[in-house]
Amino acid sequence: MKKSLLQAVTLSSTLLLSSTAFAEVSANIGATSNYLWRGVTQTDGAVAVQGGIDYAHESGFYAGTWASNVDFGDAATYEADFYAGYSGEFGEDFTYDVSYLYYAYPDADSSYDFGEITFLLGWKWLELGYSKVVNADSDVSGADSETDWSYLQANVSFPLTEKVSLGVHYGYSQGDVVKNIFSETYSDYNVSLSADTDVGTVSFMVSNTDLADDDAKVVLGYSYSFDL
Repeated sequence: MKKSLLQAVTLSSTLLLSSTAFAEVSANIGATSNYLWRGVTQTDGAVAVQGGIDYAHESGFYAGTWASNVDFGDAATYEADFYAGYSGEFGEDFTYDVSYLYYAYPDADSSYDFGEITFLLGWKWLELGYSKVVNADSDVSGADSETDWSYLQANVSFPLTEKVSLGVHYGYSQGDVVKNIFSETYSDYNVSLSADTDVGTVSFMVSNTDLADDDAKVVLGYSYSFDL
């Protein structure tokens, strides 16, 4: 499925936290040969240009915004995401992350903005997650109050070398909203390789779903992150 909002969040956080506490703001830009969200193309199989700004505080609080072009065959041309969350560590090698993410399509002629809460639990190379839609516009849900839409995921990441990593992902989308959109619940899965270079991160991914008539997709990506 990332400036004004970020500035507002940053300002409010700064007022609440010690002025000596460490915080950083970073940005990222990138491109992908096909923008996939949970295994489904958001650009009709075409290239996407993407970027975002992130704020992170040493307490574990973070917030950000991210955007990408999209193509759903209607008036919508871009997606703008806004999110905030809290992450940390506990025990030995365990991590957690709780966040809220709002997906917005400002120039769409339909009402399909929505937001979801995500819980992630990690251990070394394994991460498990659960996401639940908590608010959805009527053209997403089919009804103003319908938010029966959740997502389960499992991710593993293995370093192959100092700069190259292998990733494997499995996800399952379920709920009445999913059935309204796709006519069925479905699974998505992918295998990816990513390599860190002096000029950014490049990636290669093969992704597929078990949706009827869906085919495997090969996706090439590039991203570059920098501090502000």
